[in-house]
Amino acid sequence: MQQPDVEQLVELVALRLRRGLSLEDLDGVLLAYSSNQSHADRVRVNFLLSKRVPVDVSAWQLSHGIATAVRPVIVPANEELGMLGRVCVPLLVRGFRVGYLWVQLDAEEPTAGSVLAQLPDVERQLEQLSALLLDSNTAESEFRRRREQEFLAACRGEANAVAAVAGWKEVQGRGPWQLVTVLDADGWAGGSDPIAATLIHRSSALQATIGVDAALFSAGTETHAVVLFKESTGRADHAQVLVHYQLELAKRGGRPVQRVILGTSEGFSRPRELTEAYRQSRQAAQAAAVDPQLGELVDSRATGLYQLLASAGGGAGAWADAGSVYFRMLEDHDRNGELLPVLELFYDNDSSVQEVAAKLHLHRSSIYNRLGRIRQVLGVDPLKGIVRLELHAALKARRWAERPRL
Repeated sequence: MQQPDVEQLVELVALRLRRGLSLEDLDGVLLAYSSNQSHADRVRVNFLLSKRVPVDVSAWQLSHGIATAVRPVIVPANEELGMLGRVCVPLLVRGFRVGYLWVQLDAEEPTAGSVLAQLPDVERQLEQLSALLLDSNTAESEFRRRREQEFLAACRGEANAVAAVAGWKEVQGRGPWQLVTVLDADGWAGGSDPIAATLIHRSSALQATIGVDAALFSAGTETHAVVLFKESTGRADHAQVLVHYQLELAKRGGRPVQRVILGTSEGFSRPRELTEAYRQSRQAAQAAAVDPQLGELVDSRATGLYQLLASAGGGAGAWADAGSVYFRMLEDHDRNGELLPVLELFYDNDSSVQEVAAKLHLHRSSIYNRLGRIRQVLGVDPLKGIVRLELHAALKARRWAERPRL
């Protein structure tokens, strides 16, 4: 038996509920609507004519939490907007948000209780509708999925994939390039569903790079996204992708995203250098994730000692113990976390007491006092020579041990 399409499903649900329905995507664009409606309010009429939710109506809807909801949300009437009450049904597949189905209440209905009571009766149709929206999503098309897999295989160094990607029209003759790893610094571990996490990164990267000519191709993994850029010294395009990716990730994941990082590789001109570029961009993103002072747009060459720590290799537990006697002595005496942060900031800010005091919101005398306590604990001057080098490296090794596993 032939499967119903999106429009047919919307009509079917509308008949079951005996209500007027409209279906929109995550950006408020009309996808389908039902023909039966006893009374259409001004907002519905304008929406069906313009095909897009007006800004003021969108603000009213978002103020009731629809962007993060996983269950139906009651949006009350707004007389000023000419809007009757509604029930918003978020459509999700494995936690991935694909759209919203809106059920308009009638003018004489005091509450949405009857609509909420009817929704379980159309649960199967809502699941079908969600699946159809997912399948129609550009990032979920089979062709796109295969290309992303091939691109990621090339990044991992698989020879056949490298040769195939080198022949793509997006790549051929458009070098030199840079590879960028896009990382959600706080949410990189994802949830319990790796398929949903991968799809969210894939879709966010695709949407974030639309209209950015310098971004040639994107792909998503369970923990991050990878974007192939044309090489440039400027970072305006990178910054644009960062902002849009953060917005898309929040919208599709249904949660706030506080900090997104773009780690950028050195430029390269031969496709076989993709693997090294991927390693560089990944390492830059990891370093910025554990050391916020590096910023959100970080080049591999700007990560300093982290390049050496990354090249030294090691498994998940590598660098958990820096192996420094002086560092362990300080850790043992710094139960309140007052000494090591001061020392690291002192090293990172060219020994400027004023800078350290400003960043920690302390008086300069407090900084001098803590440096004196460190000298007393170690029995040596931590600001000179090999001891300084050892301690600074140990502090960075401790951070590197906490890096995201990509």
